[in-house]
Parts: sequence; C-alpha cells; structure tokens
Amino acid sequence: MRTLPQIVVEPVVRAALLEDLGRSGDVTTDACTPADATARVALVARQPGVVAGLDCARLAWQLLDPHVTVEVQRPDGSRVEPGTTIAVAQGSARALLTGERVGLNLMGHLSGVATQTASIADSIAHTRAVVVDTRKTTPGLRALEKYAVRCGGGRNHRFGLDDAVLLKDNHLAVAGGIRPAVQAVRREVGHMVKVEVEVDTLDQLQELLELGVDAVLLDNMAPDVLREAVRMVDGRMLTEASGGITPDSAPVIAESGVDMISVGWLTHSAPVLDIGLDHLG
Repeated sequence: MRTLPQIVVEPVVRAALLEDLGRSGDVTTDACTPADATARVALVARQPGVVAGLDCARLAWQLLDPHVTVEVQRPDGSRVEPGTTIAVAQGSARALLTGERVGLNLMGHLSGVATQTASIADSIAHTRAVVVDTRKTTPGLRALEKYAVRCGGGRNHRFGLDDAVLLKDNHLAVAGGIRPAVQAVRREVGHMVKVEVEVDTLDQLQELLELGVDAVLLDNMAPDVLREAVRMVDGRMLTEASGGITPDSAPVIAESGVDMISVGWLTHSAPVLDIGLDHLG
C-alpha cells in the first residue's frame, strides 16, 4: 500500500499535538517521567479490522522526539485480529506517553474507515463494481480518510470541487435543466476535466445519453431500475449508484451491473477501530 507523502500527513498530526499540548505541555507526563527515561510500547489491535494511519502514530512520536523508532509489523492495509501487534515503538518515554492519544485517535479513526470499506468491498467482490468514497469527510482529514478508503480496498471519488465536475440536482435546478447545465460546463472547463451528472429517473438518463458525459450518478434507484439504467447506458459512460447504501444492500445494488457504488458514511460515520498501546518495558 503506497503511503501518503509525509508533507500531507505532518500538518494534521502537528495541529493535533498543538491542540493537545495547549499552553503548558503535558504536565502529567513531564511531572512523573524523568527526562532521560526510555520505554518500549506496542500498538495492539483490540478488534478485528484493517490497519490504516500508522504514519500518524509514528509522526505523533517523532515530532516530539525524532529519535523514537517504530518497527511496523502489520503495515497499512493489513487485516488484523484481536491481540495482533501492529507496530512496536521505542525511545523517549515522555514522547511515547505524550503522543499516545493523538496517534491512537487518528489511527483508530482511519483504521475504522478502512475496516468499513473492506466490509463493503468484500461483500461486492463477486461483481464488477467497486466501492468509492465521497466528499462527506471530516474537515481537515480528507486526504487521510480517502487514503484509508484505499487501505480498505476501495477507490476514491473526486478529492474536491476543483478536480472534476459533478452536476447534482441543485445545480441542474439553478441552471435550468440537464442540457443547459452540461452545455455551460462544456464551455467553461478544460478538455481534461471529467463530467458526471446526477439523475433521479430513467427519463433524465435518456436525456443525458443524448448529450454524452463521462459518468452518471444514479441516485436512490431501486435495483431493478438500476439494472435498466445499466442496460440503457450500455457502456457509453461510467455508472455510479449512490444513496442509502448499507452493508446489507450493497451486494444487491452491485449486482445490477453498475461500475461503482459510492458510500458517504465510510468517512463520516465509520466506528473507530479499537487499538491500544501496551507497555513492553
């Protein structure tokens, strides 16, 4: 699994440390832990899941003391069971104790995203569809959460408002319909920018097929309607199903033949994966 560049991860971890350290630093650790004390600790899974965010834990310690070492035993993207040692860190006891909560907060959240993504990816593995994320991300954590989706076997939708066009229902309403909206976009954006349009009905889809775009978002359609939509498209554009997709409904939706299913709760509501820090000496 290709990790994120450190320049992307470090500002997030640094901001979290600054928030935690406040105006006086770690008064608890600094008071009871000698400055020259060292320790060895292990990141251990308490639940089954998929690992993501190890660099967050590493940086939470190394930004406090660059001499802390981290030996990774189960890298990002690995599946773990309760009791699995994910990584072992060694160095300044003060750094390890002070950075513990920031590292665990970020790693637990990202591993939770990866774990939920894997549950969907596994359930639709027998189909052609892939699971993708959305822009329903935690402010400031988008790059990390989308990375976690990839760790869980998913793929990324657009990263922001600037890298692709997605004409949704409110855009279409303001622009006066599908045709004027698509025509306006084609006049304004560059030829390298992909265009996707959301439709709610097969009639809207038929109109869109006459215009031609790169992808269609089939919003809140029942499986039988999705199958008909896929038949109508016949490979002329990518098909994305979205809206209210759950682990139970994902296989049926994927079996309609769509190329992608997009799931917003992967990033905005995934439960944290319980990962603990055990003192080894």
